[in-house]
Amino acid sequence: MRLTRYFLPVLKETPAEAQIVSHRLMLRAGMIKQASAGIYSWLPLGYRVLRRIEEIVHQEQTRAGHIPMLMPTLQSADLWRESGRYDDYGEEMLRIKDRHGRDILYGPTNEELITDIFRAHVGSYRDLPLTLYHIQWKFRDEIRPRFGVMRGREFLMKDGYNFDVDKDAALHAYNRHLVSYLRTYERMGLQAIPMRADGGPIGGDYTHEFLVLAETGESEVFYDSAITDLRFGDRAVDFDSVAECQAVLEEFTSRYARTDETHDEGVFHAQVPEDRRRSARGIEVGQIFYFGTKYSDAMGATVVNPDGQRVPVHMGSHGIGVSRLLGAIIEASHDDKGIIWPEGVTPFHAGIVNLKQGDAAADAACEGLYAALRAKGLEPLYDDREERAGAKFATMDLIGLPWRITVGPRGLAKGVVELTSRRTGESEELSPEAAVDRLAQVYAAHP
Repeated sequence: MRLTRYFLPVLKETPAEAQIVSHRLMLRAGMIKQASAGIYSWLPLGYRVLRRIEEIVHQEQTRAGHIPMLMPTLQSADLWRESGRYDDYGEEMLRIKDRHGRDILYGPTNEELITDIFRAHVGSYRDLPLTLYHIQWKFRDEIRPRFGVMRGREFLMKDGYNFDVDKDAALHAYNRHLVSYLRTYERMGLQAIPMRADGGPIGGDYTHEFLVLAETGESEVFYDSAITDLRFGDRAVDFDSVAECQAVLEEFTSRYARTDETHDEGVFHAQVPEDRRRSARGIEVGQIFYFGTKYSDAMGATVVNPDGQRVPVHMGSHGIGVSRLLGAIIEASHDDKGIIWPEGVTPFHAGIVNLKQGDAAADAACEGLYAALRAKGLEPLYDDREERAGAKFATMDLIGLPWRITVGPRGLAKGVVELTSRRTGESEELSPEAAVDRLAQVYAAHP
């Protein structure tokens, strides 16, 4: 991809409506454009990151044995009346009438629709366990949408739903989701801490939110600082093993970590030594729920169990804020020059900066690097504009690609190019072939 042929409408000035870092940088880097309050168009650079995040979510969901599908954004109000949530959900739900006067709604979540699908097709415990999920646009009519994609009205979310024959099996599904979420967030360069939370309009007594610590977080959180030392890493977990998934849950949730809705000052002081007590702000990037038979009872979603009895299935729902994650990653990874993308989600793997566009040797070296990186399965962004070097560097710093290869006549005279890490700022002179090999090695850990 060459910048002379790409659509990257970067801004020099920060728009007045941007209140937090991620919103400012996403607007300045040409990633989004507001269409109306809390609703955004995703421009090419932002769309590329969105798709990278979505692909990681898909990979980790299918690794855990969950099955992808797609449900519609519009749902019948009758299903929500059946569950009892139509009137209870509140004004965040966008209610609509079609031309025939039928009540429909723009889905804020999909418990009713997935339960209707399940009850129409599954009737035996032999078809369980079953977890279905999709990644789909949602709408919640926030009274004061703000902070860009962090608190918008329209957002992209992964929501999954497990169906199990009894509580024990459903709690294993809960643990399985916790493991898959830990893997997902770490692949994106994030530490998302599972914290005890409130069930809200979804319901259920078992629920954890995953929060990324950041000054701009919407939630106040209280936690034992020892939890920030935990890493899931690249360990292998058998998702069918109840014991292995339970062990991960205990490892990551045994220390005190709660949102303000469930915080208990007495328990906090009793369980956590004073030097490890922390309070901070957190950005919610996902939540998992077990709510038993709340929806299956109301909507008649039953199976015949091994004893021949018809019983309601036990359920849970599990969400990841896909579009919100972009904002969370930027809040956690930026400097005063711009975004610093982790390798796992970067829109392009490296930027190529030509310091003397039009110079035959520099142009040829950049074209060679571009082709060599693509041959390694990497996607570079080549800044081939007739621009000053400073302007090119500023653009690369703003959009935050993890690596930059700088090509100029002086270096080429010595047979080298400059490879620079966006995160550390450190540069190294390498032959073009060695620079390509180095990047291939870096990204081998981020397939």
